[in-house]
Amino acid sequence: MSLKKESRTDVQFHLAALRGDCERLKQLLDTGKVHIDSRDRDGTTPLILSAAMGHTECVRELLAQGADPACSRTTGTTALFFAAQGGFLDIACLLLDAGAAIDAPSTDGGTPLFVACQCGHLSVVEELIRRGADVNSCMKDGASPLFIAAQNGHEDACLALLAGGARVDATRSDRASPLWIAAQCGHQRVARALLAHGAHVDRLRQDGATPLFKAAHKGHAAVVAELLRHDPELGLLPNGQSALHGAAMFGQLACVRQLARRASRDVTAPTRLRNASGLTPLQAAAAAGKRDVVAYLRSLEHT
Repeated sequence: MSLKKESRTDVQFHLAALRGDCERLKQLLDTGKVHIDSRDRDGTTPLILSAAMGHTECVRELLAQGADPACSRTTGTTALFFAAQGGFLDIACLLLDAGAAIDAPSTDGGTPLFVACQCGHLSVVEELIRRGADVNSCMKDGASPLFIAAQNGHEDACLALLAGGARVDATRSDRASPLWIAAQCGHQRVARALLAHGAHVDRLRQDGATPLFKAAHKGHAAVVAELLRHDPELGLLPNGQSALHGAAMFGQLACVRQLARRASRDVTAPTRLRNASGLTPLQAAAAAGKRDVVAYLRSLEHT
């Protein structure tokens, strides 16, 4: 995109849009010296600025005077993208009514639905879905809107996406699922919602780690409890560790307690399961200097 240098009047026009000064916008347009879709060096138009700042009346006026809702910045982001990011439902509706492309992607593949999910703006998420936004679109790294909502802990947005047909186990390019990222981030309610909608409890990321392993080694005991209700794998994983090893090595005593109580049936004692390095959870904890975990696991040997 080739952008010409802004004139002084263009700069004033953009400032009026940024500040929400609708009267000044009208005055400048009436001079005939500015183009309704004049761009700055990043490709930003007055409509994009007003939408991003939540200036509804400016957006309404600019659209009425012919502003193009399809204009995007050099990053591919449109006025609708910024309205969704800011949670400005009324502006999003104005733009959609004016013909804004609902799934216009940024250069990284993110759409307005992605940023609404990222920021937890439920009303915008619901409106975009109602109007036909693609709930299974992907960013360049393969992340879906559901993945982004799960990563940021927005349970209501996750539920709206699932109700709209989002695939519960759609994975990122590294094969991390929405449940996996919710487990890593410690979002218990999101994990519960995903599991209730059929998420695969043992979906592996490419490194061989399950949601349970990540929750355990991060110390998210509430998420571990949710996952344990769905009979996850407790033995050795393709990464050469068990969830119990992960919790033990990182000193996550609350998780160690939960996992030790639910040790896999083919292991006579949880402390006897050996990882790829030949270490039991107790030995792994000792090597990492996790004394409270060592003391707890040793106590199990005498019960």
